[in-house]
Amino acid sequence: MPFMITLTAVAAVGVFALAAHHWITEPVRNKPTEMVNKEQKDTGGMEEPQLPQDSSETVESEDAPAQGETPSKYQGELDDPTYLAENNIYVREPAVSGQATLTFAGDVLFDDHYAITGPVRADGDISKGVLPEVIERMQAADVMMLNNEFAYSNRGTPLEEKQFTFRARPETVSYLTDMGVDIVSLANNHAYDYGPDALTDTLDTLRDAEIPYVGAGRNIDEARKPVYFIVGDLKIAIVSATQIERLDTPDTKEATADSPGVFRCWNGDKLMETVREADRNSDFVVVYVHWGTENQAELDWAQLKQAPELVGAGADLIIGDHPHCLQPIGVIRGVPVIYSMGNFWFNSKTLDTGMVEVVIDESGIVSYQFVPCLQSGCRTALLEGAEKERVLGYLRSISEGVQIDADGFVSW
Repeated sequence: MPFMITLTAVAAVGVFALAAHHWITEPVRNKPTEMVNKEQKDTGGMEEPQLPQDSSETVESEDAPAQGETPSKYQGELDDPTYLAENNIYVREPAVSGQATLTFAGDVLFDDHYAITGPVRADGDISKGVLPEVIERMQAADVMMLNNEFAYSNRGTPLEEKQFTFRARPETVSYLTDMGVDIVSLANNHAYDYGPDALTDTLDTLRDAEIPYVGAGRNIDEARKPVYFIVGDLKIAIVSATQIERLDTPDTKEATADSPGVFRCWNGDKLMETVREADRNSDFVVVYVHWGTENQAELDWAQLKQAPELVGAGADLIIGDHPHCLQPIGVIRGVPVIYSMGNFWFNSKTLDTGMVEVVIDESGIVSYQFVPCLQSGCRTALLEGAEKERVLGYLRSISEGVQIDADGFVSW
């Protein structure tokens, strides 16, 4: 069924509610009324972080404002390194005061057994695979995120009867640092390809490289725990989970109370609870979710069901991946959704891809831009001119309820 017919049908029954069109040159949304007062909302059974207590004896930290400067509303947290560490909170200095730029891309693969790494194997120079003009955009973000679709390990054995299994040398984690990546999602169907030992090696490798991860962990509490970034006076929460492998006994194991794995959301109850927790403890909530059908631009019913639920739980931005191709950009009650970012630097196929750059301030989203790229010949490059317009034209043709201008800025 054509995509436009599918969305129209869904909208008709009120599942996929679209906001009134308006340009994102002004703050585009506030949280729904029931979410405005975070302090008065029910905790939903989740334990709330205990904020550090103010004290006249608190030792001034390096993050404390200089004399005469206005302290951050999060100064109590910034002055308590133990609290930051215990609650997955990271600090970034904003490039522009009062704003934060968040950039997102799709799937990457660093496994030397696959063609994609060919250009970089000789000397480990990732700029020969992800070209310098792309890396420049990535490094310019205050927070840059992508999907780490493999394990970092020299241990483990590939899962039996799984056609494709991915594992990279731990030292290739330097590619993330070189690209300017600030956080990765591990909530996917390949992070567990070489079993629990390789997954825990992955967690250790990322930790040692000082790259936060979300969507997997040594136990379910770690796997579902949000990561927070304080950027100036904005606190951004990032949550990640995977719908993929819709089986009672999936190859990619979900983390339990005492075993490592990923955060699964085929049953979305735990994910919604986590998003509500993140909403209570931040100014802006990003949900990065692994869902959809491989190589299909048309949305599946599970995506259409879960996206409005995420908005209802408090998501301010939804970024999707897994289908290995671009899927529509939509909007649900003022919340933008890109259903799939596609491959970013993942295989040898020639595929349209891109990045999403979102600028936010204390009022919400200031701008939302899709930056077209092309994966071809095991390299990812920015697109310009007619090729850029071709990709933007394609997105316009499959996206309902939004406008996309010649520079890729999205409005609704």
